[in-house]
Amino acid sequence: MPVLPAWLTEPLWDQFAALLPERSTYAPTHPLGCHRPRISDRIVFDKMLQLLRFGCSYQAIADTTCSATTIRNRRDEWIRLGVFAKLKRIALESYDRIVGLVLDHIAVDGSITKAPGGGEVAGRSPVDRGKQGLKRSGMTDGYGIPLGRVLAGANRHDSPLLGPTLDRLADLGPLPDDITVHLDAGYDSDNTRALLDERGLYGRVANKGEKAPIQASRRWHVERTHAWQNAFHRLARCYERRAAVINAFFDLADTIITVRSLIRRAWTSHRWGERPSRRP
Repeated sequence: MPVLPAWLTEPLWDQFAALLPERSTYAPTHPLGCHRPRISDRIVFDKMLQLLRFGCSYQAIADTTCSATTIRNRRDEWIRLGVFAKLKRIALESYDRIVGLVLDHIAVDGSITKAPGGGEVAGRSPVDRGKQGLKRSGMTDGYGIPLGRVLAGANRHDSPLLGPTLDRLADLGPLPDDITVHLDAGYDSDNTRALLDERGLYGRVANKGEKAPIQASRRWHVERTHAWQNAFHRLARCYERRAAVINAFFDLADTIITVRSLIRRAWTSHRWGERPSRRP
């Protein structure tokens, strides 16, 4: 069974391949020009999707078609080229052009996951008996499309991460004049309101000590997006130690979420050659 359906994998690969530089099949530095051929990028891309979805080790996913070392080397090469970040940006631009990002309402919240291997952005988790954990401060639009994130140790509070997270709005181009930021009670402080005022943003912040259903505001969209991201087991239990690698996997997951939402929402209003026969 494929890790992702073909109606989602194929457009992802087509755009990903367009971002890759042309490389010769054989190493040009070999004196005879007949060294072992380079492993196909498509094979490694499929392995990256399997790693992201299943969360297994590189050794477990390697086989006769591709070794664990090749997957790591190609992953690091693509990170240096910025391919994952470019892919996510293209997906966001396409979604905004076809469906439209709901940027007048955004939601920000943190989520703690396990990080058994520690690493650059791991810290003692206050909800897991002090074990190593990872916190992501995620931001979404009014529908739940992921716009950006900030990675930190699990022992960091959500409130100080709000400013760096909102800085990701600068990458989205023109913004609406009036933007409402939906936050939970963890952000209920004078510092948060002062930060929003400085940026010209309106804040809808839940009050501490007052019970209210999450449906009372538009904050639930970011909670749903965290659930979407945690469905990728590489993110729910992160063994990567370098922040650049973690961000690359998050960019790939956010791209999948964005393209999947784009196809589902455009299915009733658009027609294209590879359109699924039924609504996904």
